[in-house]
Amino acid sequence: MNLEQLATVIPLLEHIEYGNTSQTLHPGSDSHLLIVALHGHVTLSAQGQEPIIFTQGFAFHNQYGACSIQVPKTREAEYIVITYRVLQGESTDWTLHGPLRTLSEYKIKYMLDELLRTIAPSIQDEAGVEKAARQFRKRLLLERLLFIYIYETHMVQDNHNSSVSIEQSLSYIHEHYMLKLTLPLLADRAGMSEGHYTVLFKKATGMTMTQYLRHLRIQKAKQMFQQTRLPAKEVAQRVGFTDYFHFSRIFKKEVGCSPTQFQRI
Repeated sequence: MNLEQLATVIPLLEHIEYGNTSQTLHPGSDSHLLIVALHGHVTLSAQGQEPIIFTQGFAFHNQYGACSIQVPKTREAEYIVITYRVLQGESTDWTLHGPLRTLSEYKIKYMLDELLRTIAPSIQDEAGVEKAARQFRKRLLLERLLFIYIYETHMVQDNHNSSVSIEQSLSYIHEHYMLKLTLPLLADRAGMSEGHYTVLFKKATGMTMTQYLRHLRIQKAKQMFQQTRLPAKEVAQRVGFTDYFHFSRIFKKEVGCSPTQFQRI
């Protein structure tokens, strides 16, 4: 799939919905799906294809029939499903299918929020000029979403090299250290297998991903202790530890004293 195809078609949004549970989707014969993972990761399965885990986006072409979205039983996940049609040019076939990557996640989420607002009952009852304007805006937002995903997926693929990927991954970890970060998630964002990512990560940092994240969280906790008077349990939660006793144990191992002792220093 390339931008030349996008330039010759008109995508029309049919439906958008939020999901956080497993389900099977049946796009119509003239409809396609754009699935965006908002939180965590989901697995997509279709007949005749290997299941694919993704943490950003996935374009599903109707030629593959139905697809199933599986949410991990032990982890939370949220996603958006956009159903859309394509008005094609005379000699253009719409072939968009497969994992999509983006460096503009905040832009994507903003546009998804805008699209979700269009399904409110009060808005659906609009008529005349306002309805036409809203329909046109929906089309523009969908075109923008597709453009970002197609352009940035190619950009990531074309400019991919190990050092840049690890640098981007480290930047992502430093911005999102308080969230639940896993090796599969980070490796997928970097476009690598878990084994390859692990080797390159340790080569660049001297630590495994788990060690690096743990060390970063403890450093952030130390800063909070020095700059605030928050209780130790709240600090633990703010830096990404859900279990205070685990946090206390790791903190003492990294710093040489317990969190409460460090607060008294």
